[in-house]
Amino acid sequence: MDDQAANHSLEEQHYLLEAIDALQRELVVISPHQKVLAANQFSKDKYGADMVGQSCYQLYFSRSKPCERCPVHEALRPGHLSNDTDLDGSLKLEEGVICYPIVRHGKLEALVRLDFDLPKLGRLEKKLERSNAFLHNLILSSVDAVIAADKNGSILVFNNAASEILGYRREEALRGLDIRDIYQDGQAKEIMRKLRSSEYGGPGKLKAYRVELLSKDGEEIPVSLDASIIYENGREVATIGFFHDLRETLKMEKELEETRIQLFQSAKMAALGKLAAGVAHQINNPLGGIGLFAQLLLEEYNLDENARQDVQRILDDTQRCKETVKELLEFARQSTYKTKAQDINRALSRTLFLLEKHTIFQNIEIVQQLDPNLPPVPCDLQQMSHVFMNLILNAAEAMEGSGRLAVNTVQKSEGWIRIGIADTGPGIPEDILPKIFDPFYTTKEEGKGTGLGLSVAFRIVQNHGGKLWVQNTDGGGAEFVIELPITADEGAGSDVQE
Repeated sequence: MDDQAANHSLEEQHYLLEAIDALQRELVVISPHQKVLAANQFSKDKYGADMVGQSCYQLYFSRSKPCERCPVHEALRPGHLSNDTDLDGSLKLEEGVICYPIVRHGKLEALVRLDFDLPKLGRLEKKLERSNAFLHNLILSSVDAVIAADKNGSILVFNNAASEILGYRREEALRGLDIRDIYQDGQAKEIMRKLRSSEYGGPGKLKAYRVELLSKDGEEIPVSLDASIIYENGREVATIGFFHDLRETLKMEKELEETRIQLFQSAKMAALGKLAAGVAHQINNPLGGIGLFAQLLLEEYNLDENARQDVQRILDDTQRCKETVKELLEFARQSTYKTKAQDINRALSRTLFLLEKHTIFQNIEIVQQLDPNLPPVPCDLQQMSHVFMNLILNAAEAMEGSGRLAVNTVQKSEGWIRIGIADTGPGIPEDILPKIFDPFYTTKEEGKGTGLGLSVAFRIVQNHGGKLWVQNTDGGGAEFVIELPITADEGAGSDVQE
């Protein structure tokens, strides 16, 4: 070997020794007699500089004799050596510690003990696996739909909520669904434009964006979308969206708005009731005097025909005013209802029997669809009969004496019964529907209605703990709907304080 080759060899050995000492893992050479022959600096820092020469079993395990599964003994076991220069493989001393034998001429000279700290790596891998599994389950079980797609529109993530909302199976969505399929035409492009803008939550973000999704069967589903662009090395690689189904929210908002209107209507009715009571009593006394003296004029004075006709008009108009006052008092009256279980079907049939001979019903077909299993309902029969008669006559007048009147009853599963009175008239204009139960509001010609009939009916149903509303039907006409509780409310049957 020339001097240059020798220098290279020495330099190589030097760097190899430096590398061994720089290794931040234990590297220890052990003799066949279980003595430490050499150790790198990391090992000496951990176990002490005097570790060389100590027994390995004493150094590592504080034992007084060799371990039962000593790697030295394993290496010396017959058949373990495969040839003169190498062994069959490494020996695992304990979790994360591996021993490599040093063999010369078929004889074991020493073992190299390496500590790779594998338990820590294993724990990290297991923790990563658990984190990934947890994240996967978190996304799958989210109450909101979670959908992610790559730049080409292929679905990458499609959780259980997305499947429930859109009707696609997860496997079906992951296999062949395009993200553009769940949006209406142009919506996906518009969402990407907003995502790349800084005006809707910052670049790459879109917050609380209202959009309509298309389900598998074509249903439009309102959702609130929170979306983000996923970047990798500054490039767009995917998008992810969280879709909150708004159907229940919108339904609840609609119900709350209807409740608010009903409460407002109730408060208005109560205030007008007090006013009506006062006005009715103030008007009733003068009307009595006018009627009395007009009657005396007819009976005690010999008036010519024209004068008698004028006085008769006074009496007729006085009577009309009395009828209006009577309705006002009925509207404003605080009644003590005689509530007991009543057969609503029988009450409706009796009302129809009394009215069907009326001339206005001559060309009206009456159809009754009354639930034979309808339970008795606690109510004041006289008051409810008044409601039925008012609504049925209104229906007949709306049809102008020609058409079809349908009366039906059914028990609802929520502990209520439903009564429907539908006509085939022209229906009610949408702008009039909110006012239909307002006192003194009428669409009839002047002099043919006071506008109190529906207000009184509304009040009676309300005082029974029920609901009364009107809706236009698909085939034309209108339907008045009454819902009454099968169990009496605490306030029903008692004075209604306003």
